[in-house]
Formats: sequence, C-alpha cells, structure tokens
Amino acid sequence: MKEIIQQNLGGERALFGSHDLRIIDCVFEEGESPLKECRGIELKDSMFRWKYPLWYCEDIKTEGCTWFETARAGVWYTNHISVRDSFIQAPKNFRRCRDLSLADVTFTNAKETLWSCSDVKLENVTARGDYFAMNCEGLEIERLMLDGNYSFDGVKNAVIRNSRLLTKDAFWNSENITVYDSFISGEYLGWNAKNLTLINCTIESLQGMCYIDNLNIKNCKLVNTTLAFEYSRVDADIISEIDSVFNPGGGTIRAPKIRELIMEKDTVDPDRTKIICENIETESSRPEWKRG
Repeated sequence: MKEIIQQNLGGERALFGSHDLRIIDCVFEEGESPLKECRGIELKDSMFRWKYPLWYCEDIKTEGCTWFETARAGVWYTNHISVRDSFIQAPKNFRRCRDLSLADVTFTNAKETLWSCSDVKLENVTARGDYFAMNCEGLEIERLMLDGNYSFDGVKNAVIRNSRLLTKDAFWNSENITVYDSFISGEYLGWNAKNLTLINCTIESLQGMCYIDNLNIKNCKLVNTTLAFEYSRVDADIISEIDSVFNPGGGTIRAPKIRELIMEKDTVDPDRTKIICENIETESSRPEWKRG
C-alpha cells in the first residue's frame, strides 16, 4: 500500500480515483472532491479544509481526522467506511452511506447530518444540530449525546442504548425503534411513530408519545410530562407519577399516580384503555383550554 505522509494537497480532485493508499498527517486544502471515487483508503491524523472530500468511495478507514467547518457535505454516497477518534465541525455530513461505523466522534455542527444511511453503528458519539439521522435504516447506537431537535425522523429499525437525547420532535414517522437505559427530553416525542419501545428510560416531554401505533413503555419514569399518550395505542408501565394523561387511544397504562386523567368521551372510547392506578388526583372530561 502506497503511503502519502505530511503533505498539503490542494486543487480540484487532488487524489481523484486513487486506491490502496495510506494517508498520514496530510492536509487537504482548498479544492473540491479531493478523494472522489476512491477505494481502499486509510486516513490517519489528517485534515479536510474544503468541500466534498469523500464522495462515491468504497472501503475507507479514518482515525484521528478533522473535518473543518468548510469541509461541508463531507461524506456522501460512500460505502464501508469507519471513522474513529475524529472531530467534525462541518454540517451535512454522511448522506446515503451504507455500512458506516462512527466511534469516539464529536460533531460540533451536526445540522442535517447522517441522512438516508443504512447499516450504521454509532458508539460514543457527541452531536449538536437539528435534523440528525433523518430517514436512516438499521441503526445500532451506544452512548450518543445529542443536542438537536427533529432527530431520527423517518428512521426504521434502530436500537439506542445508554444515551442522552435533548431533542424536540424526536422519532417522528419512525418505525421499529427501541431505546434502552436512556434520558430523553423534548416536546412532542414520537408522534406518528409505529412500534416505539422505551425500556428503563427517563422521559421529559410536553405532549409526548402521541399518535403512536403500538407504543411500549417498560419500567420508565415520566418527569414533567404532560398531555401524554393522545390517540396512542399504548402498553405503559410507568414507575413515577405522570403529570397528565390525555385521550389515549387504547391499551393499558400502569402508574403509581396520575395527577390528571383527561378523557373526552366524544373523541375517544375510555373503555378501550385500562388505567391501573391507585392514585388519580383529578379526572376531567375536557382539557383546560376547552373549559369555561
């Protein structure tokens, strides 16, 4: 394997179509698409300073690399790629990639990042930015720290473990998602999802977990969570009190305490939902904004 060591590489398509290269301590300066249509490339301790560095590539390994803010849309249409111990400033990275592994990676601007990718593994990733991981399929995630709204929209077949997600509108339109041992804070969690499972999680949400077909919650805390479960078909085992439950569509809800249970009989059939709770403080037939 040929090695390129400690070089500054600039200009349009600097190493276009290369294969079987080991690139160490190099800087890709101004010039679009330096590694377009490459295969069998190993990158170590190198830097990208310009747009579109890795497009239409195969079999890429990177370690200790940096994507600066100007290296936008960095990795698109690339398959079989691993990125380890790397720092990424640039937005809109990783689009339509297959067999992607990210470990010990920090995204300081993850806006519109990780879109329409498949067979993805994330381990110890930190990301800040809206619309993270839209329309991906086949995600395995361990220790994700995410600060960004509208995440995981349209995602299918994902397992998330030991993560902290600060994210409004997470998991909208998703299908077959399971989250274990995680903290999720954000309004309108999970709307229009199908087969969403939350296990051993702590959740904080306004109008969270509504409009869901087959919502399963096991051994979870709902902290500061109001107007939950509207129109959802739910099987929920909650180990904390719930601030308010609003118009569930059916199923079973177990909790030690519900501060307010709101059921509009002209909107939902209360008999379709079994409420197992010894302490319901208030039962209402109308939400607050319809009273008076």
